[in-house]
Amino acid sequence: MGLGYGSLILIGVVALIIFGPKKLPELGKAAGHTLREFKQATSKLMDESEDQEMTKDQH
Repeated sequence: MGLGYGSLILIGVVALIIFGPKKLPELGKAAGHTLREFKQATSKLMDESEDQEMTKDQH
């Protein structure tokens, strides 16, 4: 499900109306922080999974 430019602009306008221009930078920063933590947790799980597979293959 891809989002086009029109959809992104509509989402931005609605967010601007709902939250106001002063809150948007804070929300963007919080969203970025959340995505970064999610990415780190996902990569840790993938690394642990790979380590377990390597250990199984060696025995």
